[in-house]
Amino acid sequence: MALTLVIGNKNYSSWSLRPWLAMKMAAVEFGEVRIALDRPDTRSRILQYSPTGKVPCLVDAGAGQDPPLHIWDSLAICEYVNEVYAADRLWPADRRRRAGAHSVTAEMHAGFPNVRQHLSMDIRSRRAAHGARALARAEVQAEVARICSLWTAALESSGGPYLFGDFCIADAFYAPVVTRFATYGVALDRALAAYSARIFALPPMQQWVAAARAEPEVLDDH
Repeated sequence: MALTLVIGNKNYSSWSLRPWLAMKMAAVEFGEVRIALDRPDTRSRILQYSPTGKVPCLVDAGAGQDPPLHIWDSLAICEYVNEVYAADRLWPADRRRRAGAHSVTAEMHAGFPNVRQHLSMDIRSRRAAHGARALARAEVQAEVARICSLWTAALESSGGPYLFGDFCIADAFYAPVVTRFATYGVALDRALAAYSARIFALPPMQQWVAAARAEPEVLDDH
């Protein structure tokens, strides 16, 4: 297979979920290599594919790629796949919607450090008490409110069913947040709860969640 996506634990690796889900939704065929995180050999194994020693990394060994092309960083992977394999289907066709999708994706990619720290992805757990403690922190509450605000604005503007109409990279980037809100019992209004349910209902998302629940590893800092 020409494309191989190197990922971490499906239960914990939010960065891995993003390109994986985008590629699945675009019907791009690829193989995957899963490397368990926080093991003594994790970094050395990932360095076989990515110069950063981090997941995800996409390896393209297709026609004309000699040696194979390695693309790291979740957004870079999504952009490459959209351009080369998905016929530009992973961004909205409308210019205004596309600009909005780029903006909220970049905000997720670079921001929300307190959500990442205090509401880390842990798909198979339900930790409402931890979530309540985290949301008592003003900085976490502010970031959650910002996410809810941008989801609401995007859905109202596009009419749904996804943030900018059809599923796009922006939805893939917020899919880990959907799982976080479920894990930590973050209260959502009806429209945002329905959006979250639609993300969970995607067949690839169900596949990822089932695999996450079946993983044996438990990371101590989660």
